[in-house]
Amino acid sequence: MIKRRRPSGRRRSATLTVLTALMLVYTLLPLVWLMINATKTQEGLMSTFGLWFSDDFALFDNVRSTFTYNEGIFVRWLLNTLLYVVVGAGGATLLAALGGYGLAKFDFAGKKAVFAVVIGAVAVPGTALAVPTFLMFSNLGLTNTPWAIIIPSLVSPFGLYLMWTFAADAVPKEILESARMDGAGEFRTFSRISLPLLAPGIVTVLLFNVVATWNNYFLPLIMLKDPGWYPLTIGLKAWNQQATTAGGEAVFNLVITGSLLTIVPLIAAFLLLQRYWQSGLAAGSVKE
Repeated sequence: MIKRRRPSGRRRSATLTVLTALMLVYTLLPLVWLMINATKTQEGLMSTFGLWFSDDFALFDNVRSTFTYNEGIFVRWLLNTLLYVVVGAGGATLLAALGGYGLAKFDFAGKKAVFAVVIGAVAVPGTALAVPTFLMFSNLGLTNTPWAIIIPSLVSPFGLYLMWTFAADAVPKEILESARMDGAGEFRTFSRISLPLLAPGIVTVLLFNVVATWNNYFLPLIMLKDPGWYPLTIGLKAWNQQATTAGGEAVFNLVITGSLLTIVPLIAAFLLLQRYWQSGLAAGSVKE
């Protein structure tokens, strides 16, 4: 009796498929709700179903009102957020790349102690350090200034640990020893040889830092009082609370539209950096 071979292929799990579908719905449903309700007027938000459009399509009017409301303060909040991301997240990524590479490729006294400190810093939540950070910056006179947001954002223990572990395997010692034998200095070796190999890890750390800084809420909440220095997270919260204040104007349609606009740069960053991520993975391959 001849047994027929089953066609080779990936096994499908019904349970896994259902769980994946549920996670997809859970992830995309808030975004769909946001996109739908950004097309409604203030009255339409209160009188229509949340997951369906109203009769009046007001997306473009909402976008125009978001950028012009209260003398265009939304634009100022957007520029503030970009400042915090470029300087804070960019600086944190640079420091993590330099520090992680140095810790992975150089031996020095106290390296194990540094490793323990980094691991301990990763385990400490950021909210636990918010009050001590506020007290320190208050004594330095830096509260209610951009430095109160930028300087803490430069410290990324998780990014440092990630670059440390990534650089240990991504940059072979043989390549570094060959470059040094050819007379290349440490800076040239890092910039010309190691940096392309570290590209996937750098992009990963950059994405983590960009998202963390862009969505930073608690630190600006306790550090900033001047609305002129608010990031988008605190600014939209201030708009949302207007309806609860005496004589305040309810602008929930602008809050929803502003929230939709705030995620557009994050999506663009992921799509843009994904290309460099893939090219960095190819550049980091080493044939032995």
